[in-house]
Amino acid sequence: DAQEKKRHRALLKKYLIVYLLATLGDWLQGPYVYALYASYGYTQHDNAILFVAGFGSSMVFGSFIGGMADWGGRKRFVVLYAVLYALSCVTKHFKNFHMLMIGRLLGGVCTSLLFSIFEAWFIRAHADNKVGKHLLGASFSAAAYGNSIVAILAGLAANKVATLKDLTPVAGSFHIGGYIGPFDMSIVVLVICAICATTLWEENYGDTSTDESETDPRSENWYSGLKNAFTTTMRSRDILLCGIISSLFEGSMYVFVFMWTPLFTNLKEDENEELPFGLIFSTFMVCCMAGSSLFSVLITKIKGEKLGVGIFAVGAVAMAIAAIAPSDSIAFSAINLFEMCVGMYFPIMGTMKGVIVPEDKRAAIYNLYRIPLNCIVLFCLLTDMAPKTAFRLNACMLTVATGLQFMLMNSRLNGQRNSKKEEPKEEETVALTTNSEAEENV
Repeated sequence: DAQEKKRHRALLKKYLIVYLLATLGDWLQGPYVYALYASYGYTQHDNAILFVAGFGSSMVFGSFIGGMADWGGRKRFVVLYAVLYALSCVTKHFKNFHMLMIGRLLGGVCTSLLFSIFEAWFIRAHADNKVGKHLLGASFSAAAYGNSIVAILAGLAANKVATLKDLTPVAGSFHIGGYIGPFDMSIVVLVICAICATTLWEENYGDTSTDESETDPRSENWYSGLKNAFTTTMRSRDILLCGIISSLFEGSMYVFVFMWTPLFTNLKEDENEELPFGLIFSTFMVCCMAGSSLFSVLITKIKGEKLGVGIFAVGAVAMAIAAIAPSDSIAFSAINLFEMCVGMYFPIMGTMKGVIVPEDKRAAIYNLYRIPLNCIVLFCLLTDMAPKTAFRLNACMLTVATGLQFMLMNSRLNGQRNSKKEEPKEEETVALTTNSEAEENV
């Protein structure tokens, strides 16, 4: 109804202000982490160690930090994300391997927080503000679209700041200028993000219990969230399938992030040619925006579970073409197709997780999902995999994800049909529905 849409717009505005500031702080750093380490004189092997430490940190700390957020308050952990990530940026001023290692460990923790607590807070806020879950798809589509715009703007701003002043030693190992500039800009953005979260967001917890006999997660130990999340995941086929699918897709996405640069470098015909990496990256982000816009159109006609099957299948084909492409132009076209799938993936997966994962363990389960994802990334980094081999692996992972999504689709839609037969008057559907269907139910 009109009032629900008004509440939804107000909630989405509050969420996007904080979320997009958080992602801006992340995007400003991304293109220059490797470049900064190299400018300090560290070798490719040293860089690999630092990157492995970051993903290892995300895997280890992320396994229980989600449960801590459910227990301690998600808004608090959003502020903690901003503080820790700002501290990680401060370490970039030091030409000291141990200090940079601390920064990577902090960055790994922040990556886990970014991909779990923001979404968990928003889904709970939907319920608290009496906004139906049928609007989650539109919400996550807007977030994905905004994230793509922020990524493009961040790349342009970071490129400008990085060229303002040469890298200069000040005292001992402390440096300023050069590739440190984007990290300093990120600190400012993250401080603003923390302020906005503090003033705009209400606190919420991983607790939907209304029965006094049920246990409030805040009355338990913080580490019990991990155990409860693992038990819940293993007992529910749908939750487990959802986690495996997201790990496979996002794992292929991270592998792609590491491998597209060497792939294009190996495929270019003129060895002396300088590839326009900034323009290529911007093109990827435009395709990602197009994918999120296409999702908004298709979700009104096709159920989210069915749409997911098609997206994973197209992504698998795109990765296979990139793996066997004889030229950089064919590989570029295939990867752009994959980027459109990425733009559609996040609103689809966000909506599915919103209706499948239980609220009281949401952040903890989201971080459990990232453990196999980080294992995939670490495997690719530690085995020194060739670019084309990595893209073949991506095609295989996405093919498996397609089959698992088909199983999840059948499970969810069959469950919905059975629910309608047993409770014909029930207003809420169990499976993911389109906006028009949800309005009919209401």
